[in-house]
Amino acid sequence: MTNTLGHINSDGTPAMVAVDGKPATLRTATAEARLILPAEVLAHLTAHHSDDPVGPKGAIFQTAMLAGTMAAKKTGDLIPLCHLIPLEHCAVELQFAEPDVIRIRCTARATHKTGVEMEALTGASIAALTVYDMCKALSHQIVIQEIRLLAKQGGKRDFGKGLL
Repeated sequence: MTNTLGHINSDGTPAMVAVDGKPATLRTATAEARLILPAEVLAHLTAHHSDDPVGPKGAIFQTAMLAGTMAAKKTGDLIPLCHLIPLEHCAVELQFAEPDVIRIRCTARATHKTGVEMEALTGASIAALTVYDMCKALSHQIVIQEIRLLAKQGGKRDFGKGLL
């Protein structure tokens, strides 16, 4: 493992990582975000529960899936030193992991010279924020937590491979 930050030049200034000498390989990453729902949100979603709970603004899971996918595709525009990566696949899944917890997973895939971890993390994050936005009329006590990379494959090192 390297002991240097890839986005910092030798003079200490931020810079995009040069990938021009690297081969394009298949890169896949999965990230997760979790939301803890307060009682009033949970009561509403339970009363209106289906495969896609409906909140005051409409279908929550479908809207969050679309927002997460759109965000993953725009990661290079949102995070200053990220490369623009043409994603070949992006899937955002939402489900109740516990009665009061929604688990969001975003998997991104591309054949490119750099990884898609940031795309997966961005997709999961924005999907979580979208659920918050869709439910904030019910409560502002929704907690977004544990936004994390679960697995990545391709490039120099794999991580959490069994979770892809």
